[in-house]
Amino acid sequence: MSDSKEFLDNIKLEKVHNKDSEIKKVIGVISGKGGVGKSLVTSMLAVNSMRLGKKTAIMDADITGPSIPKAFGIHGKAIGAHDSILPVVSKSGIKMMSMNVLIDEETQPVLWRGPVIAGAVSQFWNDVMWGDIDVMYVDMPPGTGDVALTVFQQLPIDGIIVVSSPQELVEMIVEKAVRMADLMKIPVLGLVENLSYFECPNCKEKHYIYGMSRVDEIAEKYGISNVARIPIDPTFAALSDRGEIEDYKADWLDELTQKIL
Repeated sequence: MSDSKEFLDNIKLEKVHNKDSEIKKVIGVISGKGGVGKSLVTSMLAVNSMRLGKKTAIMDADITGPSIPKAFGIHGKAIGAHDSILPVVSKSGIKMMSMNVLIDEETQPVLWRGPVIAGAVSQFWNDVMWGDIDVMYVDMPPGTGDVALTVFQQLPIDGIIVVSSPQELVEMIVEKAVRMADLMKIPVLGLVENLSYFECPNCKEKHYIYGMSRVDEIAEKYGISNVARIPIDPTFAALSDRGEIEDYKADWLDELTQKIL
C-alpha cells in the first residue's frame, strides 16, 4: 500500500484544461476485470441522465476495445473543426468520442502500447469540442493500469462507479478498484452488480445463476452507500447489437442515476 502511494505521489501530471468545453461533472465507470458489463452500465447511466434533462457526454476511454458507438447505432466518423474535433451525437443528443469514430474500419485493431493509449485519452479530453456538458461518463478499460491512472490524474474526476458481478472472486477485483480510488482521493459514488440474477418471464422467480448476490455485503465492507443490481436480460444484448440502447425501458439504475447527479 505504501509503495503504491509513494509511486503515485511521484507521478506529477497536471490536469489538462479544455478551452472549448464547460464540463460540470465527470464520472468514471470502472471495473477490475473485463466482461462484467461496464460499457452497458455507462450507456444506461448516460441515457438516464439525458432523460433527466442533463446535457450528457460519454468518453470511451477503452481505446483498444471501444464499444460505445455501436451500442448507440453510431457508425459515422468524427470530423475536425479548426484545431478541435467535434464529438459524434446520438439520436437523443448524447455527445461521445471513441476510437471507433476515428479509425477507418470499426474492426481495425488498435495496436498501441500503454503510454500511447494514455495519450489518446488525454487528447479525447483536451482536443474534443465538448461544449456545455452537465455530466460526462468516462468508460474506462478494465484494470488499474495506464489509462485509469491518466484519467484519475489528468481529468477532474468527481467520482467513480464500480461495476462487478456476483462471483466470489469479484470482491478482490472490487477491492483493487476501490483502493486505487482511495489512493487517488476520488470518491466511490456507487457499486453496480451486473448479471445479478435471472427472472423467469413465466413464474417471475429469480434464479441466481452466478451465485447469490453479495453486492450489499461488499458495499457495506467498503463504505459504498449507493448500490444497484442489473439482472440477466437478453433484451439488453439485443438492443446493443441493434444500436438501440437508448430505447431500453428498465428502471434498475434510475435511483442510482438521481443520487450521483
